[in-house]
Amino acid sequence: MKFRHSAAALAATTAAVLGAAVPSVAATPTPAAGIPDGLYGTADPTYDGVWRQSLALLAQDTVGVVPADRAVAWLAGQQCADGAFAPFRADTAKACGAGLQVDTNSTAAAVQALAAVGGHDGVTGKAVTWLKSAQNTDGGWGYSPGGASDANSTSVVIGALTAVGEKPADVRKGGRSPYDALMKLALPCEGEGAGAFAYQPDKKGGLAANADATAAGVVGALGRGLVVTSGKEAAAACADADRPTPRQVAANGASYLARVLAGNGYLTSVLPGAEDQPDYGNTADAVVALAAQGGAAQATKPLRWLERNSAAWARQSGPAAYAQLIFAAHATGTDPRDFGGTDLVEKLNATGPAPRAQQAAENAAEKPDRKDEGDDGYGTWWTVGVFLVAGVGIGFLISGRRKQQP
Repeated sequence: MKFRHSAAALAATTAAVLGAAVPSVAATPTPAAGIPDGLYGTADPTYDGVWRQSLALLAQDTVGVVPADRAVAWLAGQQCADGAFAPFRADTAKACGAGLQVDTNSTAAAVQALAAVGGHDGVTGKAVTWLKSAQNTDGGWGYSPGGASDANSTSVVIGALTAVGEKPADVRKGGRSPYDALMKLALPCEGEGAGAFAYQPDKKGGLAANADATAAGVVGALGRGLVVTSGKEAAAACADADRPTPRQVAANGASYLARVLAGNGYLTSVLPGAEDQPDYGNTADAVVALAAQGGAAQATKPLRWLERNSAAWARQSGPAAYAQLIFAAHATGTDPRDFGGTDLVEKLNATGPAPRAQQAAENAAEKPDRKDEGDDGYGTWWTVGVFLVAGVGIGFLISGRRKQQP
């Protein structure tokens, strides 16, 4: 999405310049200088630390992996006293104050991740209270508190509200809900960009189609979060209505994405002075949106493109990229452990602290074999290790066979 993808791109570029590499085995990497222990990824976290950590933990939970305790603690510990999250707090012993910009995207992503892993109701409750305080009178949210509402920020906050059991339609400011804000950003079905969402109105109030904002808007209008299961609503052509519903504008947005992706199967990013390049992250978001609205079949072409082409991008970009691909795989019922020949789960796990069960198994394996009475010749720790490793394998197998739900 607009800001957070640019942050991820910056982090990826920094990683490339510094020569950072993702480990090829599922072991806890040594943090680079200045990278806090417990944080996923080795790139500078200044602009995306909380974002990428949230996506990493959420993706692990989605595939049945139990994140490391210190990884979860790192994320929870980034919260400010008022409930908000900034992209990164280098020194959590210092109170959040001037010079530290909190934002809705980091906060909403952290809520979704911590709600998924559980045990942090106090943290998520304070964060949601802060998000409600930052709601605009049009019902939506901007990236920064008080900023103009945009489709991306409004949608990620909708996901946070849903994650904690709130009904987004009931969260109102000035009598308007988040869905009202999204519908004002939806383009009509006539003219250029028919059915798409705009990121924000321009200075004259005009709306311009934005594929990234459309992917976010579709998911938000459906009341969903970063993790979705395949929808069952029939894909339809764009259709205007006198009083459109959120689901109608979601269907219109999906029709726009389907048209844009019908050609080469991927979205592009436009950089000044350079040729258009494939935008892997936005394409993954589009797969999630298409699957959420009309089912996995609607996302087949971009999904297959990602399977063939995304490995190098994810390797360079790090944990958030692997998480986005896992979300795309999950939304379409695709095995994330064999995504175009890549085990996305293993690759993600390798960018940070070993998951809890995996770490326990590794610790057990390091214990010397001991023959205790009643062991039938095998040490207790060896037996525990075998069962833990087996449990991890079974968990991954089950997660790979998750049933699709509406």
